Amino acid sequence: MPSPATHPPSPESRCPCGTGEVYGSCCGPLHSGAREAPTAEALMRSRFCAFAVHDAAYLLRTWHPSTRPEELELDGTILWQRLEILGTQGGPFDDAARVRFAAHYRSRPGIPPEERVRGVQREDSRFLREDGRWLYVDGVVG
Repeated sequence: MPSPATHPPSPESRCPCGTGEVYGSCCGPLHSGAREAPTAEALMRSRFCAFAVHDAAYLLRTWHPSTRPEELELDGTILWQRLEILGTQGGPFDDAARVRFAAHYRSRPGIPPEERVRGVQREDSRFLREDGRWLYVDGVVG
């Protein structure tokens, strides 16, 4: 299924990234370019949120050029439900960091029963900060 159109939540709704904050003061400003993620963890959360709202352009913008694909097509059948940060290495003054996470997903409503999926993607992701911007480099899934 092709990538659905980006559909950000309203600024007053709870942000999909799991911080408990509203989208308008959490990941929304990062997605719009109004501010940069201050840490690799904040970038990881905003990238999870971008998967949840189908913002492929943001995912590409925040991907390190050395590993970034030419284009990105998101799976329109998947609903990203919840993010757990399992551990971090590196802080706001470092230029390299790692974030271990578990991203919970399931099929969107309307998917035929025989095609439904539910699962957790676990990844240890690497990030670099260049020119003051955190960028996703790559990750080991598992």
